[in-house]
Amino acid sequence: MTRLLLDCDTGIDDSLALLYLLARPDAELLGVVSTAGNVPTEVVVENNLAWLGLCGRSDIPVFRGAAGPLAIPLRTAEDTHGPRGVGYAQLPPATASAADLEGAHAWVRTAAAHDGDLVGLVVGPLTNLALATRLDPDLPTRLRRLVIMGGAFGVAGNTTPVAEWNMVVDPEAADEVFAAFDRPDAPSPVVCGLNITEQMRFTPDHLAALRRRTGDAPLTALVDDALRFYFEFHRSQDEGYLAYLHDPFAAMVALDPGRVSCEAARVVVELTGTHTRAMTVADRRGMIGAPNAFVVAEADTEAMLDELVEVLARLARD
Repeated sequence: MTRLLLDCDTGIDDSLALLYLLARPDAELLGVVSTAGNVPTEVVVENNLAWLGLCGRSDIPVFRGAAGPLAIPLRTAEDTHGPRGVGYAQLPPATASAADLEGAHAWVRTAAAHDGDLVGLVVGPLTNLALATRLDPDLPTRLRRLVIMGGAFGVAGNTTPVAEWNMVVDPEAADEVFAAFDRPDAPSPVVCGLNITEQMRFTPDHLAALRRRTGDAPLTALVDDALRFYFEFHRSQDEGYLAYLHDPFAAMVALDPGRVSCEAARVVVELTGTHTRAMTVADRRGMIGAPNAFVVAEADTEAMLDELVEVLARLARD
């Protein structure tokens, strides 16, 4: 059993990552921290509560994170994920409320309660984790593993020519997190960048396979409505009628990092460049320091997509 704390800015692919974790019998989701990013924090909270309620898991606490980045104004992505972050899907109203504990404190308390056993998974901006390491500088030593979806290594960015969305929203937070985990008694973060996550190309064929396995299950209809918006967005960007499922990929790695190949590197986040701010630089040759992260380089993404369909189908049927 893998015990996880998920930190997300629930948009569309975040939603699928959350559903995937709920459906995996070997995953114990201890809480969901809501981070401003794809949509504002309050909308993220509502989305997380709604998905959990729909799946009968209102027992999992949802924590309200920071309202915005550490040092810059919040930037959101309704053009990518829809006005409520879930495309065309109309989620049922949540019946539960967010926990009283704030997101950064949730990181500290959960890590302390599961010292050495907790897997942290961040698929949104790193704001809350950065704030948590300020509260408890030893928090990194309490994690069993940290998996981050973010960055772009050797490929173009999806928000600027060189930078990925989560890094652009709060580059200062990302910089602080990599610095906080750069110690010999803490796990080196496993980083899933665009170079690998954009190989997770979910197509209408995958969606059709999900429908065949579930019929007219309510969860499938909501996933269909969410993904249709995501397909249309990517087509508008001349990338094809498909969806890049960045966050489900990271969720799969969080549960089983042995399914991917990684390269040790020193990862730094550019904070000052006029055209390169938020760019993630991976030094694999020790030119700027010893490795502080593992960058995912290879994975069988076709098998992972097939697994995602099967797992979501099981959840929808249940």
